[in-house]
Amino acid sequence: MDIVLLFHAQRDSTDSVIGAGTWRRTARRGVAGSGPATSYAVGSNTCSLKGAAVRVLGVDPGLTRCGLGVVDGVPGRAALVAVGVVRTPASDDLGARLVALEQAFEAWLDLHRPDAVAVERVFAQANVRTVMGTAQAGAVAVVCAARRGIPVALHTPSEVKAAVTGSGRADKDQVGAMVVRILRLAAVPRPADAADAVLDGMQIRFDSIQQMGGRGPTD
Repeated sequence: MDIVLLFHAQRDSTDSVIGAGTWRRTARRGVAGSGPATSYAVGSNTCSLKGAAVRVLGVDPGLTRCGLGVVDGVPGRAALVAVGVVRTPASDDLGARLVALEQAFEAWLDLHRPDAVAVERVFAQANVRTVMGTAQAGAVAVVCAARRGIPVALHTPSEVKAAVTGSGRADKDQVGAMVVRILRLAAVPRPADAADAVLDGMQIRFDSIQQMGGRGPTD
């Protein structure tokens, strides 16, 4: 299993986001050992959201590549906390790949303690094998959240686009432009799986988390 962390914002004593200013790519295979790190400067991410912020973990499910994105937000404002991709080899046994994803999800839940989890819902595709893998990966994320009592929201790609841009038919450029604008980034998160996970996290209305049964921003 490869875990690629593309961005992680530092946090101060009030648990608010402070600018990290770079994308940092670090690959880790398994539990031990890490590869060389490469930084991608994309400008400052200095949207400071004090104590009222609600945290959402977005998941763009997939067996080969699973995007993860953590976003802090209050109505009208949001800030990127972390984004990354979990990869599992296609040559591995299905059970082993799902266990690897579960371990990654649990690690992100432990680290970031989200108030809610947003998972992209499977939509119709001609490739049944791809749909099955996406559904399986998404189910693991739902189980990990449910085990901790964290509310889960499931939304289709069109619903995510509509929440962020106002149109479910927005193209990638339009969506990317809104992500950059809302999160005050200098570039869209890459690869696409990571960007989609950030979108999944952004589509939840932050003022509705507690209505979903979340723990609330002060826990």
